[in-house]
Amino acid sequence: MARDKPSFRTTTQAGRLLRLTGMTTSIASRVAGHSVKRLFQSDEARQKDREKLMRHIGREVASTLGEMKGAVMKVGQIASQMQDLLPPEIADALSVLQKASAPMPFSVIRRQIKRELGDEPATLFAEFSEQPFAAASIGQVHRARLQDGRDVVVKVQYPAVKESIDSDMRHLRRILKLGGLLKVEEATLDAIFREIRDQLEEELDYRQEADNLRQFRAFHADEPWLVIPDVIDSHSSDRVLTLTFEPGDDLDTVRTSDAYDQPLRNLLGERIFDAIGRQMFVLRAVHCDPHPGNFAYRPDGSIVMYDFGAIKRMEEEDIAAFRDLTQAAYEDDIPQLEQVLYRLGIRKTQGPDISHEFYARWVDLLLPPFGAEPFDFANSRLHLRLAKQTRDTPWRYLESFQPSARTLLVNRVLGGHYWTMVNLGVVAAFRPNVERLFEASQANA
Repeated sequence: MARDKPSFRTTTQAGRLLRLTGMTTSIASRVAGHSVKRLFQSDEARQKDREKLMRHIGREVASTLGEMKGAVMKVGQIASQMQDLLPPEIADALSVLQKASAPMPFSVIRRQIKRELGDEPATLFAEFSEQPFAAASIGQVHRARLQDGRDVVVKVQYPAVKESIDSDMRHLRRILKLGGLLKVEEATLDAIFREIRDQLEEELDYRQEADNLRQFRAFHADEPWLVIPDVIDSHSSDRVLTLTFEPGDDLDTVRTSDAYDQPLRNLLGERIFDAIGRQMFVLRAVHCDPHPGNFAYRPDGSIVMYDFGAIKRMEEEDIAAFRDLTQAAYEDDIPQLEQVLYRLGIRKTQGPDISHEFYARWVDLLLPPFGAEPFDFANSRLHLRLAKQTRDTPWRYLESFQPSARTLLVNRVLGGHYWTMVNLGVVAAFRPNVERLFEASQANA
């Protein structure tokens, strides 16, 4: 999808307000028209018309957010991964936001660096590439070289992103609530948006990200195969973060290069699994942006992990709940599994009784990637089977469940790294890894 260059309409608060208000009005009009039209339609026609409406809304939201920087685009990226919160037509349309974002003009970046670090990039660095190395929703990254010869990357936050958070999120929430698009209780929706906002606040604080990098480097110090960039404090601030340049191959290269044979891919998959698992169950803080661009690979089996702005801090009660949920699934203990879903706020307190068979079908579907038998991720159809099972589930059962703010970002991690395993073509049995993680977690409690 082509993206407009940043303009007044998308880079100033007044322009953003105008653009988002226009989108909201347009969608509201379509939803109202659909509501009138459905009064005169058969059930089959209503369903087809609603799917058409959802696809149109998804395209309109994706197109608008794709033109914009800042919190609203970041939340749109997260929303695209919230398959249990949004209609699939809208989630699918928003998936385009996961792709690279159009960069800001270098003049904007230069002014931001001077404002934050007190001088021009040409003075602060021996070399500074005006062409961005990568561009995302809230900032972009440039290659550079320090005066002492070290190669670095410089992450620069776009201007006024922090100031637009509240307005952006209010509009996105209003859009997603139009026409009953969100089948979530109001208190749950409040908690979900509060969780997303808290994560955005932390992600926009580059000094906090620098602290995160130091924490994770120390935690993984005994795992030399996990490479995490080091912070250059002299060239960093609240909105500029300079890090050592740590090169590696992207997923496309891994998939096509003879340097990565099947045993090496399996090793990389196991190392990702263990690293993320140890962060979650031992460190109690997990890197929660599984975008492929945040990971790189080397033929010696090393993994480079970038971007430590999005970190999920784990509460002990949630760690215990995830352990209990997984153990209940392993043991086919459906009553215990349902109790854990209540504890996590996923199973609503009201609604019909859920049969053992219903839960068993989901366990049979979701457990194999964590099982004792090797799972072939390259040929996995799990995502297709999940979509079909959701479609085939009686609506009265679906109404008994809801997304939980406590699991939102963890689900993002699991879903994102499922695709990492698929793209790496990993074949592995992860149950022994899970059991080692649980033992380490309980020893650390």
